[in-house]
Amino acid sequence: MRNRSLIALSTITVATMLLAGCSGTEGSTGDDAETPAADLCSAAVESGEASEGVTVEGEFGTASAATFELGAKVDAAERSVLSEGDGDTIAEGDYVSYALSAFDGDTGERLGDAGYTEGELLPAALTADAPLGQLIGCASVGSRLSVVFPTTEDAAAQYYILDVLDIVPTAAWGEEQEPVAGMPAVTLDDDGAPTVEIPDAAAPTEVQISVLKQGDGIAVGDGDTTLLQYHGVGWESGETFDSSWANGAPITSEGNGYVPGFVQALAGQKVGSQVLVVIPPAAGYGEGEINDEDLKGQTLVFVIDILATMHPAAA
Repeated sequence: MRNRSLIALSTITVATMLLAGCSGTEGSTGDDAETPAADLCSAAVESGEASEGVTVEGEFGTASAATFELGAKVDAAERSVLSEGDGDTIAEGDYVSYALSAFDGDTGERLGDAGYTEGELLPAALTADAPLGQLIGCASVGSRLSVVFPTTEDAAAQYYILDVLDIVPTAAWGEEQEPVAGMPAVTLDDDGAPTVEIPDAAAPTEVQISVLKQGDGIAVGDGDTTLLQYHGVGWESGETFDSSWANGAPITSEGNGYVPGFVQALAGQKVGSQVLVVIPPAAGYGEGEINDEDLKGQTLVFVIDILATMHPAAA
């Protein structure tokens, strides 16, 4: 089973088991009014005999081997902390990178590993009302968790070893670079949200790219899906037309399905970088008369913070 298929399966399994309100879990999202909506600690799935009975071989941050009682019937999702990390404690809304190994509960067969190689998984935003938030809870970075999905009529229980790798910043963290003369000026607030000042000059007719912060992560490749923040301004008006900062969260688009100039600005850039790009209409939303209905005919300016990238699954 390929890693990406494994993740799709695990997401479905978690959503089915937890959102249906499995009995015996603190993390169920039923009508339990006593569970604080924004408290990851209270929302975490309870420990149980199955999750506590797992023995793991292998170091944190590497694909592990797990042994447990084969064929056990597990009635509800369970979660145990096998080893507690010494990093920061995860809070509501944090973007967390993680990795896992999965095993069949009847045979002990390894189902797959994911997240131990850079570019395999995107970080996930953890909230108390989301399945992954209920599984990881308010664990600290560096923790290794044992997670068990219940036995169903059609399938054995599944055993997962989950490593909490890091909390990912929501703004670019790379080293600041000298601004390029003639490009728009960018200033950042305390949270990293940008403001853009357009120069008093004619709009360029070719795509212009400037790296404002040089990241230290892996490079964005063709077909990647990238987690990013962006702030878009019209050259002619100087007005903001869209911003993930204003919308409240980073975004992804499968395969980076953005306009050509935006994709060009991402290509080959390293995670952690902040990129400024000026996109003429031909590489944006096309030529045409500028109007209030769409972005056709406009030269666009984007400030892009590259927070993570996921390579496409191998064929």
